[in-house]
Amino acid sequence: MAKEHHKYVEVPVACIILIGLFALQHYGTHRVGFLFAPVVLLWLLCISAIGVYNIVHWNPHVYQALSPYYMYKFLKKTQRGGWMSLGGILLCITGSEAMFADLGHFSQLSIKIAFTSLVYPSLILAYMGQAAYLSHHHVIDNDYHIGFYVSVPGKLRWPVLVIAILAAVVGSQAIITGTFSIIKQCSALGCFPRVKIVHTSSKIHGQIYIPEINWTLMLLCLAVTIGFRDTKRLGNASGLAVITVMLVTTCLMSLVIVLCWHKSIFLAICFVCFFGTIEALYFSASLIKFLEGAWVPIALSFIFLIVMCVWHYGTLKTYEFDVQNKVSINWLLSLGPSLGIVRVRGIGLIHTELVSGIPAIFSHFVTNLPAFHQVLVFLCIKSVPVPHVRAKERFLVGHIGPKEYRLYRCIVRYGYRDVHKDDMEFEKDLVCSVAEYIRSGSAEPNGAKDEMESEDDKMTVVGTCCTHTDGIQLREDAVDNIESAGTSELREIKSPPVIQPRKRVRFIVPDSPKIDRGAREELQELMEAREAGIAYILGHCYVRAKQGSSMQKKLVINYGYEFLRRNSRPPAYTLSVPHASTLEVGMVYHV
Repeated sequence: MAKEHHKYVEVPVACIILIGLFALQHYGTHRVGFLFAPVVLLWLLCISAIGVYNIVHWNPHVYQALSPYYMYKFLKKTQRGGWMSLGGILLCITGSEAMFADLGHFSQLSIKIAFTSLVYPSLILAYMGQAAYLSHHHVIDNDYHIGFYVSVPGKLRWPVLVIAILAAVVGSQAIITGTFSIIKQCSALGCFPRVKIVHTSSKIHGQIYIPEINWTLMLLCLAVTIGFRDTKRLGNASGLAVITVMLVTTCLMSLVIVLCWHKSIFLAICFVCFFGTIEALYFSASLIKFLEGAWVPIALSFIFLIVMCVWHYGTLKTYEFDVQNKVSINWLLSLGPSLGIVRVRGIGLIHTELVSGIPAIFSHFVTNLPAFHQVLVFLCIKSVPVPHVRAKERFLVGHIGPKEYRLYRCIVRYGYRDVHKDDMEFEKDLVCSVAEYIRSGSAEPNGAKDEMESEDDKMTVVGTCCTHTDGIQLREDAVDNIESAGTSELREIKSPPVIQPRKRVRFIVPDSPKIDRGAREELQELMEAREAGIAYILGHCYVRAKQGSSMQKKLVINYGYEFLRRNSRPPAYTLSVPHASTLEVGMVYHV
């Protein structure tokens, strides 16, 4: 009855703590991180002090158990029973394993120092203390008691319990943070569906928050806690997961020894044989507990493995289709300056993931629609792994084909902490950067210039309007106050009069250096297009398996990948474009 009474209290309290922990994740670990180190330090000092007390009080000779000889003697004496018991003691290493989840937030050296100087000695003293106590208390009246808390002096049990709960929260935080980091890396490698990633710190890149993963993980934790209601089965599940990770890590480490460190294969084999044998012994013992809770991590890992494989396969086939169907420059040149269609007034921004070549969505559009904008900009928005991208390095602009085609490529780079500007400010910076590129292309560069070769042309780094104050400037005036604009000492290139324009656009160009006639005409046409407005053209692909594909491929592509793609986050730029001037072009990808 006492055991059941404890369960009615433990499970609700554990669920409340879990809900509170996951609810605080969106604030970021840096908000409450200052509490983690004192809590962990207090916990380690507490268990080491209790361990020293038990060693001195109950059995000072317990230090002899550190010898591996006693492990061999134990297994030889108990045989199958001792081997099966190994699966139940894996919780001794799962707590220390959690700290390595923070490898993305701390350096390797700091973790090595903390583990060898504090964590490992504290754990050894704690377990030696428990062994010393149990050596004189073989029979425990109530089997519900946990060995650690039994060995704690009676007056200290409640304070130690509070510290243990706080330490468990910190350990859980490490696992949650590690999960966020792994999902982010998998998503960046194209192995996991796109999710919303919120960077909670402007100084530390690794501190992120993923809402979808956070709430999914919370539901899974609550389901396991309520479903098991038993620390023994939870220990079996956690133990098998940890020893599997350790065994896989050991096998992969052999590849690092050979491929990265360029050591001999013999050394890698010796490494795997030594450490792998020990871990395989624990792994085989954990499999005995498969039906007693250890099946949970296997089932969850199998589900996530299927999701990752399906997403990676579909993403790979989609990328291959994009590359294989990328339009060549020769095809563009064969159309002539008119591109074979009527050029209407305005600027067309074509969003694409390609940084070179012309996307297939463009050829699909021009072959089905007889008109296009007089100025086309192939816009590629990239997120780089730095907090902020300087304004003068934001835009990378270049021509596609001859200048008279009025085709440009613009790569916009954002850091993970950069705030995306609103539509009007972004459009102004974009047009101004293209205008500055046109001006600088007709004369010597007037600042730092970074060029990279591409199959289309050379691309130039061009800053925003505020960065090249000595260069070209963009001014947009309403029709009502166009006459009240003050005169400028700089030359102005004015657009020709039009009938009721929405805006009057003016480029203010410095007197020196001079620009040639071709650049002047290009700037004038860019102004006319800006006055007419900007249209955002987004590509939307529907992925289908080719005719004649196997049934397995059809299931993966037509159903699995399509389901994941529809329920994943869209690219970041699609959330910021104005819907009123957005045109979505659909295209079927037969992969």
